Amino acid sequence: MTVSLEQLRRCHFAVDLGAARTRVYMRGAGLVVDQPSVAAVNTRTGALIAVGEFAERMTGRTPHYIRVMRPVSGGTVIDIEMAQRMLRHLLGDKVRRQLRRKPFLRAAACTPHDAGPLAQRATIETLVGLGARRVELVDTLIAAAVGCGLPVDRPEATMIMVCGAAATQVAVLSLGSIVAAERIPVGGEAVDRAIVQLLRHEHELMLPSQSVRPLQLALSGNGLSPHGPASTEIHGRDVATGLARSVRVDTAAVRGAIETPLTAVIDGIGRVLRECPPDLVADLADRGIMMVGGSALLPGFDHMLRQATGMPVHIAERPDICAAQGLGAMLEGRIAPLTLTPLAT
Repeated sequence: MTVSLEQLRRCHFAVDLGAARTRVYMRGAGLVVDQPSVAAVNTRTGALIAVGEFAERMTGRTPHYIRVMRPVSGGTVIDIEMAQRMLRHLLGDKVRRQLRRKPFLRAAACTPHDAGPLAQRATIETLVGLGARRVELVDTLIAAAVGCGLPVDRPEATMIMVCGAAATQVAVLSLGSIVAAERIPVGGEAVDRAIVQLLRHEHELMLPSQSVRPLQLALSGNGLSPHGPASTEIHGRDVATGLARSVRVDTAAVRGAIETPLTAVIDGIGRVLRECPPDLVADLADRGIMMVGGSALLPGFDHMLRQATGMPVHIAERPDICAAQGLGAMLEGRIAPLTLTPLAT
């Protein structure tokens, strides 16, 4: 963790800027924003047309002078000005008035484990533009582990896997710190692209819009799990004629298509385990891996990890909001600080 719990308790709100969704936790009010990280802009006038869910529904359906943008990529702000404008509208006038009443506004934000100085600076400037006088940065892995209830402060190993839209972060935690961690540039978007390519190459079918997650169309019921349906029907547009067409896709073929990006995640888990001391790896043999993040809900992903690693794999109760819940627990003071006092000699 890059900041102490005492400093976090002084913060008034916390922001989890993700590539897929933005979440804002306000002390005393809970989660006040949970919206897609999308903004639509009129390129002629520069005016902001829509943000959040409405802007996401506009993807692929706008005239040429309206551009749908994502100011956050992989947990890193790539367009500071647009991220500030998006956050202002997502918060709304009522919440912003409440924040402006604070005499010395403090904010907290999640950052990826391997975020460099420039990425951290971009996050800080984004929140400073909202009126924050001080911004505390928290590692996403620590926040997610706290949010899903892992005992991160104990002298025993816990393994967390944050499955995001653009990347997957894997870490082993002990005594409130990260022992070993790795960021794999494979997330839900890579899985989506694999399914889109399968449909295009084997069935000459294009999905209707980029705003509709291919997994939601391609999978039904248990989906990718071995006990799921043998095939499923998908509606799309024919590549040659441009007309609407439906095809039945073999679920086994979908499993094979996404194995390549998911294999990179399994390799990353192996590298993290090789960096850990043997005693911590022995702890993980019993406790296993905790999956959080929106892509953790991919049907059959947990089963694939169990087979590959031989360890138990668990999915958090609300995997999509674990990082925001962890930040909220720190702001509210629900986490006791770990104190290691020196022994008297």
